[in-house]
Amino acid sequence: MAFGTPASKRKEGTGNSQDVDCARPRAEGSAPYRSRTLIDKVLISLRAAFSFPVMLVAWIALIVVRLAERNVLDLDLWWHLRNAQFLFANHQLPNIDTYSFTVAGRPWMNYEWLGEIPYYLAWRAFGLEGIQILMLLVLESIFFGVLLLCYQRSHHIKASVLACCFAVLLATVNFGPRTILFGYACLVVLLAILERYRSKGRGPLWVLPVLFCVWINTHGSWSLGIIVFVIFIISGLADGQWGNVRANRWSPRQLRWLLLSFGVSCGTLFVNPYGYRLVTYPLDMAFRQHLNIASIIEWQSIDFHSLRGKVVLVLLAGLFCSALATRHQWKLSDLILVLFSFYSGLTYERFLFLAGIIVAPIVAEMLYFVPPYRPEIDKRWLNAAIIVGVLGIVWYWFPRPAQLEKQVAEQFPAEVLPYLESHELSGNMLNFYNWGGYLGWKDPRLKVFVDSRVDIYEYAGVFGDYVRLQNLEEPRCILDKYQIKYILFPRKQPLVQMLKTESNWRVLFTGQISILLERVGPIPSNTEQKCED
Repeated sequence: MAFGTPASKRKEGTGNSQDVDCARPRAEGSAPYRSRTLIDKVLISLRAAFSFPVMLVAWIALIVVRLAERNVLDLDLWWHLRNAQFLFANHQLPNIDTYSFTVAGRPWMNYEWLGEIPYYLAWRAFGLEGIQILMLLVLESIFFGVLLLCYQRSHHIKASVLACCFAVLLATVNFGPRTILFGYACLVVLLAILERYRSKGRGPLWVLPVLFCVWINTHGSWSLGIIVFVIFIISGLADGQWGNVRANRWSPRQLRWLLLSFGVSCGTLFVNPYGYRLVTYPLDMAFRQHLNIASIIEWQSIDFHSLRGKVVLVLLAGLFCSALATRHQWKLSDLILVLFSFYSGLTYERFLFLAGIIVAPIVAEMLYFVPPYRPEIDKRWLNAAIIVGVLGIVWYWFPRPAQLEKQVAEQFPAEVLPYLESHELSGNMLNFYNWGGYLGWKDPRLKVFVDSRVDIYEYAGVFGDYVRLQNLEEPRCILDKYQIKYILFPRKQPLVQMLKTESNWRVLFTGQISILLERVGPIPSNTEQKCED
């Protein structure tokens, strides 16, 4: 028997089949086998984690962080926090205005209520740092999704990274702690599902009704998603080739499922606290809020004399030249979406983010001439060093609480708050538009003249009067109309410079960025009709 064979003979082999068993690998369940398997999995994971594509993704993350570091603050942030605070304290949404004295008690619809909650929870957990972290996480998620969209179309990681950088540069207009970021995250999910359905003939269309239900309660950009969905469906009703443009008709089964998903998605839009009023709000903005669209910077057309405008011009020229040089074959839906997104972005600057998301996957396809990624020449030790360096830079440059408070003090009148707390103002105060939300958040007792909830102020005519004040159109009459006794404005505003020369106004407080004026003497009454005349 083999068990009795001397060790020396067993080493030489006796021809017995049981001798061969000694040289066989151990069973898969044995400890050494499990150890080798675990080590192999770890090595494979490390090789993947420190690959060239991951290093490129790290660079995208760094670019986003660096471009967003000065955008931690937004005019709307403060009243969003206040709305969410009211919701958590009272378990209901604010339905009337309680923040101002000009439109107090008027009905108001909080159309972004769901998008406010994450920012409020982040603030409660970590203060301004929490808001910054949340903003960066949402931005990084959006652009990681855009990168996946690009790779889904091109299967070329280098081209996808370049196209994603294209999207980042266009999107900087909306960098900041804004609810619209959640809307663009929903748009990325929508495009991913629709692209999967187009390329494979199947996809999780059942997700879309849920997506639109969340989207409409988060931000008004859901209407852009509906337009994208409609373009996607309509472009598949044609079949043919027109030069470099081609279209493929949906099969009856595909079209049936698309229409069913679209119909149910439209139905879920009405699952919100305000019913049809929230569904029709985009139309209200388009046809009733003319002053809002005409006065707010992000609703204005792109200025090609500005730095952002020049960057957009260069990117557009590059896209146009690439399309000509590569003789890109356009899908009909892609062509319509690109035209729609660039029309929107050039007409209203805030929609450049939309253009970046939609155009990036198409740009990735055009960049097929970029040399492909070659795993066999990957230098993982160098990639690892770069990734660690990028993470170190992100950590080093991430703003600390003191830096965030300094940013606040540079943009908002934090310097005047101690004075307001120690001196009770007995009268109406005209505040600078950009500061209304901040003042109300910091001192809820203070009733402001205006904040960045433009809709309710425009309906009441208050925002129109504020614009007239800024333009020095009958300023004394408007100040009398609203019984203004105090004015809190930036120091160099023309209205301030004019009133400082008048004997019935005196300076109560002067800071680095703000000045507080008080009216001396009685305030004329019954001036509303005179101002309207």
